Amino acid sequence: MASNNTPASNDDPSEGAETPRPRRTPRRTASAAKATPAKDAKAAPAKSAKAAPKSGSRARRPVPKAATAHHTGPLPVAVPALDPEIVAGAPPSRTHGLRNMSEIRHYFRTNRTPIFFVGASAFNLLGLDRWVRGFSYITYYDSWQGAHPRVFSPIHKPYIEWQSGEEINNWLLRHHEVRAHIARLTPAGEKPRIAMVFFDEETEAICEELGYELILPSAKLREHLDSKMVTTRIAAAVGVPSVPNVITKAESFDDLMAQAEAAGLGSDLVVQTAYGDSGKTTYFIADASSFNKNKDDIIGHEIKVMKRINNRPIAVEAVLTRHGTVVGPFMTEITGHKELTPYRGGWAGNEMFPGVLDEPTRHAATSLVRKLGDALSAEGYRGFFEVDVLLDTDTGDVYLGELNPRISGASAITNVTAGAYADIPLFVFHLLEYAGVEFDLDVDEINDRWEELAAADQWSHMIIKHTDATVEHIDVAPPTGRYVLDAYGRLAFSQGDLDWHLLGSESESFFLRIYGPGDYRWKGADLGILVTKGRLQTPTGRLSIRAKHLIESIRAMYAATELAPAPVADENEMIGNPSTS
Repeated sequence: MASNNTPASNDDPSEGAETPRPRRTPRRTASAAKATPAKDAKAAPAKSAKAAPKSGSRARRPVPKAATAHHTGPLPVAVPALDPEIVAGAPPSRTHGLRNMSEIRHYFRTNRTPIFFVGASAFNLLGLDRWVRGFSYITYYDSWQGAHPRVFSPIHKPYIEWQSGEEINNWLLRHHEVRAHIARLTPAGEKPRIAMVFFDEETEAICEELGYELILPSAKLREHLDSKMVTTRIAAAVGVPSVPNVITKAESFDDLMAQAEAAGLGSDLVVQTAYGDSGKTTYFIADASSFNKNKDDIIGHEIKVMKRINNRPIAVEAVLTRHGTVVGPFMTEITGHKELTPYRGGWAGNEMFPGVLDEPTRHAATSLVRKLGDALSAEGYRGFFEVDVLLDTDTGDVYLGELNPRISGASAITNVTAGAYADIPLFVFHLLEYAGVEFDLDVDEINDRWEELAAADQWSHMIIKHTDATVEHIDVAPPTGRYVLDAYGRLAFSQGDLDWHLLGSESESFFLRIYGPGDYRWKGADLGILVTKGRLQTPTGRLSIRAKHLIESIRAMYAATELAPAPVADENEMIGNPSTS
């Protein structure tokens, strides 16, 4: 049973992870999603020796740089490009606000304002264009090699050592090809809308200068709410419980233990710093040795010290609207499996199935999320957010794990639920909140209906990382598309496809490739994301036989050449700082 009190963030997973490497490789970037995989990008080692990347700054997710080689394998089936009537036609006339779900669906099916999701990959919101006309994707990495009609990726991509997801998104917005693409699809008099996982105040300034509408809460507010300390305090103020904890500073192991004992937390502790995801700033402290291993990240910093409990990590996404919080389906998290990730407690996917929570616990967790939404509303927040909920398996208590005020990696399967097809995908409620139109929602009725419909859904996805401590050049990689089990039980490529929404059974899977031929992989680098129907973990939390077969099959489709470690220069011969040379 899992015992990590703070399950890893479901940020965008198409962002690799950092490890010291003997040759010049992309530095660690601000690391899901909970973005989401494609978590927001990837990188390639260069040919000269480099020092290990700095790790002192807050990072959301590494965004590596890929080589420019393209795979020439089977391509997905094409569909018509964006409807010219939406690009050039007149906006639909309306004399009243949107009064029901039918009118909301009609509004977005006749949407005239282009909406662009900008990121390293299209993973998080892939398939949303099925509901929202004019919705498309601008990405740094194109998993379809130009064959997806609603995915645009610039041709000119010079080598850059990305430092964060924000940096790559800002680069995309400034790019002349991207600006021309947005202008081409924006009707006269309309203002293009931009959504993304990671952004900052620089992003806001770029959008203001270019006349784009960034349909997200402010970067300043999101930065404020992103702190685990702030979230814990806000939640406590509205009666949303966290695992028993104390927020403090500790100057030594003895000091930490004395404060924990005074707070009744015991001696087996989970310690977190304010920022971080995928388990990289969560430390398990039970003795002096485990403290000393991480003391540089603990001493002198504000920390959240928690009692260690046995728990099931549960993820849920929600949208805060002017009428209240719409809560999506609950999902278990796939975390820490060595077959998927080299990081202890590292997030590697989600599962959605009817028995995630029993009815009383689901009601309690829904109430927790809605109360948290009310608290966020008081802070001025609106729109999409993700919550990690912790179910204490010994007591049945439900606790807040952490808040991620953004689109997350769990969105991939949230948007294919029965509730999404009966009404609209969860993220469309976010678009509705920022659409500039009046609307009326019975949030209680929607939440009740979605709870009932959730019993019909079974979806899972896994982020498959490179887990070996090697740096390798990828020579062959499986293409993006649909895969099936053949007569011999082998996983085989079936056809190119645009997304996973049409998967019908557990015998089918969709693989979204992140790294392809010509790219590099290293420990923690995301190879791709596999989405399928059904469960991938056993009731005890182990990867199922089916899941292991799928992982092994995808890995077997890669062929790579390992790079020899670069020679380390004698320190007497080194000039300057090798990390900046």
